[in-house]
Amino acid sequence: MKNLYIVALFQFKENDLMDALELLKKLVFETRKEEGCLQYDLIEDHTNKGVFFIMELWESDEHHHQHNGSDHLMNFRNQSASMLEKSAQVYKGYKTF
Repeated sequence: MKNLYIVALFQFKENDLMDALELLKKLVFETRKEEGCLQYDLIEDHTNKGVFFIMELWESDEHHHQHNGSDHLMNFRNQSASMLEKSAQVYKGYKTF
């Protein structure tokens, strides 16, 4: 079983940054409690205002699949949708070296 690496990129509207940050913090706090979550870190881009990314490391695809159905992720998606400049970008892969 391979670990799954994910980078999720978000760009929020400037007027919604404070609310977006609170939603992101709640998402990170709840996700870190999940079985199979090895890393879930929120990073703010220091040159692009409103840009955040989450660095994720999951024990397996199955653990990530369970995360995708979690209440806290669904709530985040619903509550943050109107705050986003554009749709989130998500990159998934396995360590190659």
